Amino acid sequence: MDMRQISPTYFVAPQLDPADMVDVAAAGITTVICNRPDGEVPPAFQADAVEAAAKAAGLAFVRLPLTHQTMTAPNIAQQMAAAADAAGPVLAYCASGTRSTVIWCLGQAGKMPTPEILAAARAGGYDLDGLTPTLNAIAQTKKD
Repeated sequence: MDMRQISPTYFVAPQLDPADMVDVAAAGITTVICNRPDGEVPPAFQADAVEAAAKAAGLAFVRLPLTHQTMTAPNIAQQMAAAADAAGPVLAYCASGTRSTVIWCLGQAGKMPTPEILAAARAGGYDLDGLTPTLNAIAQTKKD
């Protein structure tokens, strides 16, 4: 399992195996957020299988499958609410962890300075500097 820290309470990972859930719980994670659409993976790695294993390990589980086309304001708000409402640290996963990091970045726009958002992503291993104009535009709309 390749778990990467983006913030003190938000971690991301590439596709999780249901067998990873015991280790996820042991790492102190309380909620797993699935950002990977089931159509991208075989049944053994789809949300139902991961959710069953997560719940068996005592973890909360949230489904919010994302594509680049579904990085909408309502989905960003839903992801941020799931993270904020969690009893502790969350682990969001997708194919590589990139989508789960992008949605976090979009959710921080206007709350944190853009360079700090991108530095957090970079510290987790994701170079998302190409998001700079989008993050700045979102931040500007929150000021208006």
